[in-house]
Amino acid sequence: MSKPKLVVSTGAGISAESGIKTFRDADGLWENYPVMQVASADGFRRDPALIHRFYNERRKALVNALPNAAHKALAELEKNYDVYIITQNVDDLHERAGSSNILHLHGELMKIRSVSNPDYIETLDIEHLETTPETRGRNGDPMRPHIVFFQEPVPNIEKAIDIVREADIFVVIGTSLVVYPAAGLIQYVRPGTPIYYIDPNPAPIPGRSDITVIPEPATRGMQTLRTLLNA
Repeated sequence: MSKPKLVVSTGAGISAESGIKTFRDADGLWENYPVMQVASADGFRRDPALIHRFYNERRKALVNALPNAAHKALAELEKNYDVYIITQNVDDLHERAGSSNILHLHGELMKIRSVSNPDYIETLDIEHLETTPETRGRNGDPMRPHIVFFQEPVPNIEKAIDIVREADIFVVIGTSLVVYPAAGLIQYVRPGTPIYYIDPNPAPIPGRSDITVIPEPATRGMQTLRTLLNA
């Protein structure tokens, strides 16, 4: 008998408890930089050296972070469910926690890709995390962070929509539901499918009254979810 398909959409809130700074603070700054300066296509065109330095620092912070109890709980759910994680996060904490099926919507911090060919991607060695505008791939191409910047399309969104449409249970963790297109995934959940929303400051979701809201941080919220699922 096949396992129920549990699809999870995760945002910055699940990694915040591992010490990863949230992508965008209330004042529009990220590590004291205006978000559009360090996370947009225009910003990369204006100052690629700044972009490389910024993501070098993010990688240094990531290698010292550890998956938290929420990441680990999702991996443990694979014992009873066919779990698929769709994450807005660019960290690799889901992978390190042991989850098997992870789709990154906004790229991956530990990878770089060709400036001219977005399908050419390399994984960085943990001992060589720094890149510059002069960094070249093994194929000789100039490389950039493997990050989906603002003003760029989200290449994995159609794949994410297909996964959400097949969910038997849908869970949202640690997201304000304001960054699109990821925030719109909930609209593709089949009618009658149980939906759980874990966040200490849950956003209102117009037109949906069929959602179980768990107003807790990710680590506590996952404990509550497992109780509700008897998992």
